[in-house]
Amino acid sequence: MIRMLLTHGLLFFVPFIAYAVWVMVVRKAKRDKRFRDGPLLWLSICGIALVVASLVLLAETNHAPPGSQFRPSQIIDGKFVPGGYETPKQ
Repeated sequence: MIRMLLTHGLLFFVPFIAYAVWVMVVRKAKRDKRFRDGPLLWLSICGIALVVASLVLLAETNHAPPGSQFRPSQIIDGKFVPGGYETPKQ
């Protein structure tokens, strides 16, 4: 859960970080008024859009096959066996 929160938090801050790097490269000044008076609304909208896009992508690509059951990861005879979805044997 914490990994998911950190991932989406980072996605939200990507536009702000990119803008800060751009301001530093273009102005080559550590204290630039443009960052304080910058387009924070548009940066927030872009960050929220990235988070929403990642959540939609996660929801669309994280499906189990119909009728399958989840088998958790295990250690069998000292070897790691990864988990996954299995179709039940009939």
